[in-house]
Amino acid sequence: MNYLESVRQQFEYYKLLGEKTFAQLADEHLFWQYNSESNSIANIVKHLWGNMLSRWTDFLTTDGEKTWRDRDAEFENDFVTRQQLLEKWNEGWACLFAAINSITEADLGKIIYIRNQGHTVAEAINRQLAHYPYHIGQMVFIGKLCAEKWNSLSIPKNHSLAYNSQKFAQEQRIEHFTKEFLDKTE
Repeated sequence: MNYLESVRQQFEYYKLLGEKTFAQLADEHLFWQYNSESNSIANIVKHLWGNMLSRWTDFLTTDGEKTWRDRDAEFENDFVTRQQLLEKWNEGWACLFAAINSITEADLGKIIYIRNQGHTVAEAINRQLAHYPYHIGQMVFIGKLCAEKWNSLSIPKNHSLAYNSQKFAQEQRIEHFTKEFLDKTE
């Protein structure tokens, strides 16, 4: 597997974690904030959407911080429905995947800019691959606080031994760590 396929699968995995979080929550929980300084899931989705559109639009040719982006407004929630939240979520991810799908291995060493700071394409991808899971982890945490009953998104508590036994009962192989999670959604 090459680098671009690996990052594509990792982005798909983290997108899936967000969607599995949304699915476990009542609509009002998507907008819940612990206090005025904290973010709701809707705030985080709006921020991710703004960041994705800015970073991935014309990825190889323009600065990743677009002049039309209003980052501060991303933290002011004006979503009022789950549907609005999901539309922005999907729009951001569609922009990201269109850009990733247009990049070739030959592009990875090229220099692009984010806020006028040069990054190789690989560094810029890695930057976002660290940024988005950070926020999706926040969404999962909020989801766990709000859900009546939380269904684990990975190995449930007290099931590590059984999970590892099943893994080590198989032959050694080379496959992306997200494969088992992504295969369950197809």
